Amino acid sequence: MTTSQPSLSTAPLRCAIAALALTVGVFSAQAQAADDSTLRTALEAAMASDARSEADKARDKNRKPIETLEFFQLSEDMRVVELLPGSGWYTSLLAPALRDRGELFVAVGTGRVEQKLLKEPGFDKVEVLAADTKIERRKGGYGMDALNLGVKRVDLVVTFRNLHNFNVESRKIMNEAAFTALKRGGMYGVVDHTRRHMQEDDSENGRRMDPVLAIKEIQEAGFELVDFSDLHYRLDDELRYEVGRRSVSGNTDRFTLLFKKP
Repeated sequence: MTTSQPSLSTAPLRCAIAALALTVGVFSAQAQAADDSTLRTALEAAMASDARSEADKARDKNRKPIETLEFFQLSEDMRVVELLPGSGWYTSLLAPALRDRGELFVAVGTGRVEQKLLKEPGFDKVEVLAADTKIERRKGGYGMDALNLGVKRVDLVVTFRNLHNFNVESRKIMNEAAFTALKRGGMYGVVDHTRRHMQEDDSENGRRMDPVLAIKEIQEAGFELVDFSDLHYRLDDELRYEVGRRSVSGNTDRFTLLFKKP
């Protein structure tokens, strides 16, 4: 019985294909490294900008924005939605980084960034979405009846320390709106203050969120959990006190989660 051997014509072809695959892999890795380096440079420049207050800059070490945004797989050519930007702490970094090759949208609760930050030079390309979404105090937290972001096929949606503010129904609305806005394969990045798992509401934990519950709710909106990070893990936060207490403020344990739209 004889064993078949590759023909002289196919053996070189296989070698050529293998070499080509290796070359493509090397170039892809080099391109990714270059993209990461360029993004980091852009974010570092934004962090040093005069558009940011000294108080905002003082929070950089604690919030680790570059590492957080890299974990969320941000790149300069993405279309990004920031949900509930607040005073614009992250907006002031995302807008310059995305200005030339990407797009940044801020959505819901945008009053403060519109009045101040978006009037500064270099922030004119940021687009405001769903600014008229009505938010009101309700049982179990703030509430909204509906949310339509009005954009499709974005690459990344992020929200920082916001889910805890809303009741169950409104978190569902927010998560579903993020899912609808994203393209297939798009990412959803979430950071929030950590609450003990399954702990009932009390006077100290209103601005904390159970990470297991957050994962459950976001998965129910259709997302897949991709990864978690311990970037904002704090061993000395006992998860007992209100996040605004002097002994806790600025040093809360925060969960950092990344999801994907399948």
